[in-house]
Amino acid sequence: MSLQRICVFCGSSDNVPPEYLQTAREMGQAIAAQGLALVYGGGGTGMMGAVAGGALGAGGRAIGVTINLFNTAGLGRPDLSELHVFETLHERKAKMVELADGFIALPGGLGTLDELVESLTWAQLGLHAKPVGLLNPKGYFDPFLAMLEQARQVGFLYSDQAEILIYEEEPARLLERMMSFRPRVDLAERWLKQASRQASQPADSERAG
Repeated sequence: MSLQRICVFCGSSDNVPPEYLQTAREMGQAIAAQGLALVYGGGGTGMMGAVAGGALGAGGRAIGVTINLFNTAGLGRPDLSELHVFETLHERKAKMVELADGFIALPGGLGTLDELVESLTWAQLGLHAKPVGLLNPKGYFDPFLAMLEQARQVGFLYSDQAEILIYEEEPARLLERMMSFRPRVDLAERWLKQASRQASQPADSERAG
C-alpha cells in the first residue's frame, strides 16, 4: 500500500533519558527522508516535540492534532505545518486515524499504550488495513511484547493476530517494513469464524457433566 502520512504515538514528558529524545528525532528525520508527512499529537515537549523537530528540521511536514486543553504556548509548537484542534480526545483520535496511512508507537506512557492497542484492535477487527509499527529502542517495549506472546500462548490471541504488529529497533528499518506491508484482508473474517467455532463448543464443565 502507498504511505503518505505516518501517525506517531509517543510520550510528552521531558523527564526522560536524552537517548529516547534522540530516538524520536531520528524517527522524525527518517519519516521526512522518505518523503512522508508526520501526523502526531501536536505537542512541543518530550518525545512529541522531538519527533516533530526531527521531521521539520529535515524539511518534512508535521501535522499536529490536539485538544483545547493542551493547545497552550507551553505545551504546543508554533512551527507546525498544520494544526487541528478539537474539544475531546475521541475527536482527536478519530482525526489522527483519518489522516494517517500507518501508525508507529515510540516510547511513552498510558496514552501511547492506549493509542497503540486501539490501532491494533481496529486492525484485528478489520476496521482498518493500515500497518501498525512499534519502535523498540533499548528494549523499552519488551514487557509489552512479552505480554502479547503470553496472550498468544494462553489463547487470547491467534497467531495471525499477534503478527499484525511490526517492530524494530531502527527507524529506517521500521519504515522500510511498513512501506512493504500487505494487509491480511481475511483477518477479521477468520477471527470471527474461529470465535464462532469456539462459542459453539460445549464448555469443559458441560462436557464433564
